[in-house]
Amino acid sequence: MGIITAEVLYPGYSTRQDISDLGSTRPPDPIIHQPSSTIFNSSMLLTGALLLVAAYGTYRVWGRRPFTVALPVFGIAIFGVGVFPGNVTPWHGIAALLTFFSGGVTAVLSARVVTRPFSFICAGLGGISLLVLLSVFGYGLLIGGPSPLEPLGSGGIERWVAYPLLLWVLAFGGYLLGETAPA
Repeated sequence: MGIITAEVLYPGYSTRQDISDLGSTRPPDPIIHQPSSTIFNSSMLLTGALLLVAAYGTYRVWGRRPFTVALPVFGIAIFGVGVFPGNVTPWHGIAALLTFFSGGVTAVLSARVVTRPFSFICAGLGGISLLVLLSVFGYGLLIGGPSPLEPLGSGGIERWVAYPLLLWVLAFGGYLLGETAPA
């Protein structure tokens, strides 16, 4: 909801723009619009912190598993996006890339700690995110040409990576709330 609110309050914002433009555009001439910047950056800080709390809770319940190691990395990465807005290079780019990659991996790994059929949803959402992320890099690095998703703009492509992760976080949180405590 923080992203949507920041988008609405950002003058002339287009979803073809990077999501992180809501916090600050990239140098050399960064643009920061208030209150969008504060809303976006605060949302990332809060989301990252809440994921770290969730990581602690899941570790206490499930112990050390690949998922319980990946979840705090995802939380730290999102927190980093809030700490380092788009005008803070190269740290913002590193935090954003780590967010997307670790988020996809975390969602896929969560399929191993939940029951079916929800496990398929977790794997699917993480898989979509990773597939789009890897396809952009694959086209850019291996083929040397634009991605077939290029007409969406960088913001549209980024949303195909980020929104499945947002859906996963909400769905996974709902799943955890519906779980009964282990006997």
